[in-house]
Amino acid sequence: MIDTYDIVVVGAGPVGLATAIGLQQRGISNFLVLDQTRAFRRVGQVIDLLPNGLKALNHIAPSAYEAVKKTGMEFLQKAQANQNPETTISKQKLPKTSPQWVVKNFKGEQIHSFPISYEDWFKDYGEGRVSISWYDLQTTLRNQLPVEQVKANHRCINVVDEGNTGYVRLDFVSDAAIEANPYAHWSNRQNDQDTVSFNSEHSGQQFQKKSIRARLVVAADGINSTIRRIVYNDSPYSGLARPDYSGFAALFCMKITDIPPELSTELENKFFQQERILTITNDQISEDSASMESPRMLLFRRPNAQFGYLIHLPLNQEELTEKSGSALIALALRELENANFPKALTQLVALSPPVKIKSRPYYIHRVETLSPWSSGRVILVGDAAHGMPPFMAQGANQGLEDALVVATMIANIVQKNNLDNIQAIANACLNYESLRRPLMEKIQQATLNRIPYSNKQAWHDYQQLVYCRNFEQLLEQCNHLAVSSQQSAVSSQTKADS
Repeated sequence: MIDTYDIVVVGAGPVGLATAIGLQQRGISNFLVLDQTRAFRRVGQVIDLLPNGLKALNHIAPSAYEAVKKTGMEFLQKAQANQNPETTISKQKLPKTSPQWVVKNFKGEQIHSFPISYEDWFKDYGEGRVSISWYDLQTTLRNQLPVEQVKANHRCINVVDEGNTGYVRLDFVSDAAIEANPYAHWSNRQNDQDTVSFNSEHSGQQFQKKSIRARLVVAADGINSTIRRIVYNDSPYSGLARPDYSGFAALFCMKITDIPPELSTELENKFFQQERILTITNDQISEDSASMESPRMLLFRRPNAQFGYLIHLPLNQEELTEKSGSALIALALRELENANFPKALTQLVALSPPVKIKSRPYYIHRVETLSPWSSGRVILVGDAAHGMPPFMAQGANQGLEDALVVATMIANIVQKNNLDNIQAIANACLNYESLRRPLMEKIQQATLNRIPYSNKQAWHDYQQLVYCRNFEQLLEQCNHLAVSSQQSAVSSQTKADS
């Protein structure tokens, strides 16, 4: 016998878990969260939760918000404690100032800065900023839910709308090898054989199949969404089932050792000047021109006189094809030299160990294509709907906003006993898009156009738009649209019955 649920969330990342927490907070208990990972384990990078994401999480469930904020503060304290005491400015007894992320031009002059502390963000936007590792965020959210309702080792392979039964059947396999996500994967082809599959030792085993039925499915399975591909298949949107290359890529080297003393001194005196991390970019661009054409280099200091970097740059996708090691270094040098980056920075990149440099093309599900975020009883959220490059740190934050709207929308459907009413579900999904799509289109535009740091007004306008929105008003809109949709669905059902 197949297990049945009111709601199944596919994907136990932060967005899927936040959606489930929102359902639980609103009195819905017959749900299940499933994820393809064979076991929850420490993976992922650091995520910045910005004011809009934290505000959304607080409206999803205050207890989850407080738990995440506490974990984030502990993460920050641990990171500060792990700094090399030889490079912490606190030992030098300088005046205490709020930490900043500094942006400098090629001359080493500061042209912009962002506050890092929770308090500074709260003062400006009514909510703070929290940095937290992806795994710690996932674990903190997972702990808000009953353990038996969040299950790993379920890789979705098929989705079938069973029509008049009022259910969607989801088919899963367990104990199956999972390859690295091709749309969110750091690559160095010369050592990828060691990183493509974290459980390749199980790939020869017979995997188990299982099916589950749900009245509604929330697809939170990321930019490489299996569910998106399946529901778009044989539809007018089949060409949008997979993400597009965004036009941007990243080159990353975590650690460079054996740096000549004179180069290290120049980097310190001209750029770092006691900062641990900073961004370097060409600011010799008029405010109305496309600053996206210039690379941006994130430079960071590591213990023991080591440095690392992350370069975001516009690039033809073919430029990365089959490149690894020394070829990636040569590519980075060519792009930096073409953009007239200072010699000290190109010298640093030239010292990159070939085995340490990685590349990553950035992909996007473009909002402007109007590809739908729902199909029947299936709803796409987060990166499965609108994944994009990370330049504005809005991927997870916008996903949390999705989770708030979708949890509220589903709660209205359940409370009005409309799980059998496909028209009410369709109306609710259209409401979700009408509330979320216009903002997401602006977020993606800002992400791809990359606001020049010299354009203070554009930055102010963006920050007001994204960080200062009224979420109480958003929920009022949600509920108002739900009432209107209910009336429309009832009217449609009455006409159908007559």
